[in-house]
Amino acid sequence: MAKFAVILAAAGRSTRFGDSKRKKPFIDLNGKPVWLRAAEPFLAHKDVTQVIIVVSPDDLEWFKEKFRPNLAFMDIQVATGGDQRADSVQNALSLVNADVDYIAVHDAARPLITTDWIDAVFQEAQKSGAAIPAAPIRGTIKRASKGFIEETVPRTALWEAQTPQVFERKLLLDAYQQRDKFNATDEAQLIEKTGHAVSIVECSSMNIKITTKDDLRIAGALLNALPKKKTLRPLHPFADEKPDLFS
Repeated sequence: MAKFAVILAAAGRSTRFGDSKRKKPFIDLNGKPVWLRAAEPFLAHKDVTQVIIVVSPDDLEWFKEKFRPNLAFMDIQVATGGDQRADSVQNALSLVNADVDYIAVHDAARPLITTDWIDAVFQEAQKSGAAIPAAPIRGTIKRASKGFIEETVPRTALWEAQTPQVFERKLLLDAYQQRDKFNATDEAQLIEKTGHAVSIVECSSMNIKITTKDDLRIAGALLNALPKKKTLRPLHPFADEKPDLFS
């Protein structure tokens, strides 16, 4: 049985969230902090043997004291964040256990992830070495400048990347060794630069990332609407059916 480590990225500045007192992963969402809701499905997963959360140096001592019981009971390790997301994940990679086969990186501000979605990406990563969940772009996309539309961008073949992004251990470590100073916005971008293909697993648009306070309100409304025990399938060119992700 393959072993998975999970890195929760919680070291961002949360500048768009608009709360000077607390960053978005640490905000309460219907009785639990956002980061804990993001962590729980992984903590309960039979194939996950290690969970690491990356926290900004500014929040580190506060976080360890505030959530000491959770960290101890759930055996969650804490890593110190860096200047950019990629720096933070790279710091956490140094803590990954030697017997781990695959590494998943998940946004700590993405609290609606479900076990079925995790299973689907884990399974695809074991086939292809690199897999991410994503949702097809459904709206009309405009490119604009100075408040005016420049063009309408065709949405065909456009996907919104989500997390957890899951990779074979050596593949991700090698990608970070080749990173140099490149500031990737997600791990898949680093894998792409190595030339290795990254599989997409179609996922629900309900797997949202909390960026603004509006997102927090939406997440609260969606908690009770999350799908139960549905199986996702990776995208294949000859697939003749797709699962219902919204029931």
